[in-house]
Amino acid sequence: MSYIDSQKDSSESVDQSWTYLTNHSHVLVCVWRNPQLTAREISNLVGITERSVQRIIRELTADGVLKVEKDGRKNRYQVDPTRMLRHPLENHCSVADLLRLVVQLEDTPSA
Repeated sequence: MSYIDSQKDSSESVDQSWTYLTNHSHVLVCVWRNPQLTAREISNLVGITERSVQRIIRELTADGVLKVEKDGRKNRYQVDPTRMLRHPLENHCSVADLLRLVVQLEDTPSA
């Protein structure tokens, strides 16, 4: 069940569909935790389409945050935690700083 699906049962009238992190951040967290996830698996976890995941992966790769290696018919992702965040309000922070907020870096295969 995706995050968005889990929020549909909420009886509150407040919009529960927004989150503090972007879909780019969510995809990054997914591949950091498990570099062998497929786009379909990531899309289910994040709650977006597979095509959106593919676009985000292309954008993160073009920016140098992700490297994609072919492993047979599958992709394996490698995150560069030293890359700096892009927005002027957070460009003093690295990808590793962002990931530390959400995951324990020492417990992940990409570390």
